[in-house]
Order: sequence, then C-alpha cells, then structure tokens
Amino acid sequence: MNKNSLDILNLLSKNIRHKRVFNGIKVLSSYFVSKIVKRPIQWGFPISISIEPTTSCNLRCPQCPSGLREFSRPTGMLQKEVYQKIINEIYQTTGYITFYFQGEPYLNTDFLEMVKYAHDKHIYSATSTNAHYLNQENAIKTVESGLDRIIISIDGIDQASYGKYRIGGKLEKVLEGTKNLVEAKKQLKSKTPHIIWQFIVFNHNEHQLEDIKTLSETYQVDELAIKTAQIYDYETGNELIPENEAFSRYQKKEDGYEFKNKLLNHCWRLWSACVFTWDGNVVPCCFDKDATYQLGNIMQAKFKEIWQGNNYQVFRTQLLKGRKHIDICKNCSEGTSVWKS
Repeated sequence: MNKNSLDILNLLSKNIRHKRVFNGIKVLSSYFVSKIVKRPIQWGFPISISIEPTTSCNLRCPQCPSGLREFSRPTGMLQKEVYQKIINEIYQTTGYITFYFQGEPYLNTDFLEMVKYAHDKHIYSATSTNAHYLNQENAIKTVESGLDRIIISIDGIDQASYGKYRIGGKLEKVLEGTKNLVEAKKQLKSKTPHIIWQFIVFNHNEHQLEDIKTLSETYQVDELAIKTAQIYDYETGNELIPENEAFSRYQKKEDGYEFKNKLLNHCWRLWSACVFTWDGNVVPCCFDKDATYQLGNIMQAKFKEIWQGNNYQVFRTQLLKGRKHIDICKNCSEGTSVWKS
C-alpha cells in the first residue's frame, strides 16, 4: 500500500472517530433532555449495538431460551447479507459491537469473518462464548480477526459445580479453550482479545468465589467478572438463587423473593444501544429474548427510519411513563449486576 493510500485511510479513520464522538454527545444530551421533559427526544444513533450470530447452542442451560430450546420466535443463523447491511448503515456513528444475543457465536461458521469486517471499519468488537469451540485453530483465527474482547462463561471450579448449570458442558473444554486463546495471543504477539472469565453466582457455586479468583490467575486471563444470575421464576424462590444477597438480584421477603432494582422510569439503553436478531429484527435490548417488541427489520427499512420511527418512539414513551409496566423490564439488572476483580 502506497503513502497516498495510507493517508486516505488515516483521514477516513479520523473522520469516523469525530462523527462517533459528536454522535455520542448528541445521544447523551437527548437522553438527559428526555428524562427532564418526560418525552422521548432522540438526536443521535446507537453508540453500541448487539448482533445475534445464531440462536443455536451446544449447551442446555436451564434459565436460557437457547438452552431450553423454547424460543417463541424463529431460530437460525445470521447471514452475511443481513450482517453487512447492518454494519454498512451504522459504522460511522457506532463504535462498539457485541456479537452475542442468544446462542453460541462460534456455531456460525462466518462469525470470525464478520468480526474482521467490523474490525476493518474500526469498530470495537466483543463476544460471549462457552469456549467449547476454542480449539487451537479457532484460537489463532480469533486473534487474527481483530476481536477486542471475549467473555468466557465459567461458573464453577470443578465439573460437578460447572455442569450444574452449564448442562452438557465440560469444564475441561473451557479451560483448554482459555489456554489455547492465551497461547495464541502470545504466539501472535497480540494484546487482544481482552479475555474475561465470567462467573455467574448461584447457590451451588457461591462458596467457590475465592477459588475462581485463584484459578483465573493460574490461567492468565485478563479479568474476572462476577455476575448475578437472572432467574425467571424468582418470586416463589428457586434453588439457583444464592444465599448471599450481595451476589443476587433478588432479596427475601416474607412470602418469597422480590427484585432489588427499583426500575426508575428511564433507561440509557433505549437511547444508546439496540439489538439485532439473526434475521434482522431490531429489538430494544438484550432482555427481549423472544423479540416480543420488534421495532423494525433492517431488511425492510433503513436503520435510520427504524431508530427514529414511530414504533421506537412509542416504546420509549411507554418506558418514560412506567417502566414497571413493560414485562421485559421487570427482571432488568441495568447498573446492578456485575462486580469485577
């Protein structure tokens, strides 16, 4: 590549960064104005988005629609034409993409190629995985794709504890996948992806918190995230809810449990982010797992029209008037769910 070509690429990169910064200012401003005037004002476009590579998963986790095979919406794999249309319409204002909604991303054979496409447009990329497909080849390809951040689910220090929730999974595969990725980074002399072990606290593993910290140091991961569990049928109690309420989204009351989050009538996510399902539907956030609130489809309209359209404004209005009346908000942990060490 000659000097003129490099100069053009650098100029385009700076131009995109400036657009994203300006867009972020507009989004933040409109969010605060909306809170004050109690009606939806939207001046910018999403700072971050989530895209669903697939609804398929190799595990059968009991609190996950992918694991339970209980989706009420169509299931499938994200196709290149859908994905590229999304990226081409949002990349100038969106700087962060999460390749995850439901399912195991590595089951989509085009997943890492999609990451590379986003990386080439200077979009910070992240994903979440159960690490069962991080063999040596995929680990090398993951580093080469330019993926910036990877969350690996590891909810136990032994097979009995890990397999209690990650049904069908093998802890040894998680440890092997982590090792492969760490070694691939060293081999390619890369600082990315930033490797995070995510430990969801349940009743059966809450006694292992100190041990998981030690294990994370042994396997040289970059970060350990301790996360609370989302439980669907929490009201009357559930065996998965931990005893230590510091690591629970729920607190005991006389006749069962109640949710800790007070559900204030505003939500940063509705102004700053959105989720794309594998088939191009736009939904408000990651808590709409069955895509109940479909606000538009990227293959039927431009994203700008969807984001600023009537369906989105109606939903934002409902949220500002009474978030507790929106079912997907009732189990939302925004701002309350993760501790890092």
